[in-house]
Amino acid sequence: MKTIVLTGGGTAGHVTPNLALIPRLKADGWTIHYIGAADSPEQKLISQVEGVTFHCVSVGKLRRYFDVKNFSDPFRVIKGVGQATGIIRKIKPNVVFSKGGFVSVPVVYGAALNRVPVVIHESDMTPGLANKLSTPFCKVECCTFPEAIKYTHGKGIHTGTPIRPELLAGDRRDGLERFGFTEARPVLLVMGGSTGAQAINQALWQALPRLTENFQVLHICGNGNSNASFTGLKNYCQREYLNDEMADAYACADIVVSRAGANSLCELLAARKPSLLIPYPKTASRGDQLLNAESFRSRGLSMVLLQEDMTPESLVRAIEQLYHDRGILYSAMDAEPTGNGIDAVLEQIYKYAK
Repeated sequence: MKTIVLTGGGTAGHVTPNLALIPRLKADGWTIHYIGAADSPEQKLISQVEGVTFHCVSVGKLRRYFDVKNFSDPFRVIKGVGQATGIIRKIKPNVVFSKGGFVSVPVVYGAALNRVPVVIHESDMTPGLANKLSTPFCKVECCTFPEAIKYTHGKGIHTGTPIRPELLAGDRRDGLERFGFTEARPVLLVMGGSTGAQAINQALWQALPRLTENFQVLHICGNGNSNASFTGLKNYCQREYLNDEMADAYACADIVVSRAGANSLCELLAARKPSLLIPYPKTASRGDQLLNAESFRSRGLSMVLLQEDMTPESLVRAIEQLYHDRGILYSAMDAEPTGNGIDAVLEQIYKYAK
C-alpha cells in the first residue's frame, strides 16, 4: 500500500484540487495524509473528508512587501520545516504532492530532507512565491496553463487543474427549481470569488433593474456580503456561498460572470460555460488573474471586462454581448481539452512515487 502526503493552503483555491484527487487516491488504495496550518481553510475543508489524516505545522506568510512580521515569520517557517520533517520521517510517504500556498514550503523542504519525491502544481500563468521556493526541490511541476512551463526551469508539464467530478454532474432542472427559476428566461450566474467580491457586487446590484428584465440572476455574493434590500426581488436569487449546490448552479447557468482565478477558469471550461471574466486588478493582487484572463480571451474562450472599466452600464453591455456571442465561445471551448487535469496530475504522482 502506498502513502501520500498532500499539502497546500491559505485559501480554498489551494485545497480544492487536492479534494479532487482524494477520491481517486482512496479508490486506488493509497493511505492519505494532509499537512497544513491549524485553524486554516485547509483544515476546515479536509476535516470534512473521511479517511484523510490531518497534521498541523507552524507557518509564516511569505510576503513580497515590507511588514514588521517579515522579521518573525521566517522563524515560524523554520519551526514548520522541523515539524514537517519529523512528520514525514514518521509517515514515510512514497511521494508528496504540493498545491502551493505558503503552508506548502515547510512541507516541501521537509520532504527534501527526507529524500521523498515531490510533485508540485502551479495554477496560474506565473508562479507564486511559494512555488518559486519549492521548484528546486521537486521532480516535476504540473501547470494549468501551457504558458507557465517556461517559468519551471525545465521541470514543467502541462496538465490542467484537477476538478472534482461532482461539479460537472449537476442537473439543470434541479438547479432551476433549487434557485426558484424557470425556463422562461436565461440564467446568469455571477460569482465574485471567496474574497474581494465587493466591486462586482456593487456594480451588479446597481445593474439589477436592467438585468432582471432579460435574465434570471443567480448571485454568489461571498460570505457576509448578502444585501437584505434585494431579498424577494423577482428573477434574482442571492446566496453567500454554494458548496454541494454548485454543480446544479453550473448546470442551470446559461452564461457566467466570474473572477479569473485559475480553478474557476478550468471549471468554466470543463462545464462549457460562456463567461465574462473580471480579473482582480494589479493593485489588489500580483496580477496573475489579469494574465489568466488574457490567456482565455486570446484563445477565444471568454470575454474580459477590466475592473477599472466596470460600471453598472458597462457590466450590462458586456453581459448582453456575452449572451449574444455565446455561440462563438461554445465553438472555441469545444475545440479545447476538457480542462480537467485529474488523470494528468495523477500520472505524474504515480510516476515519481518511490
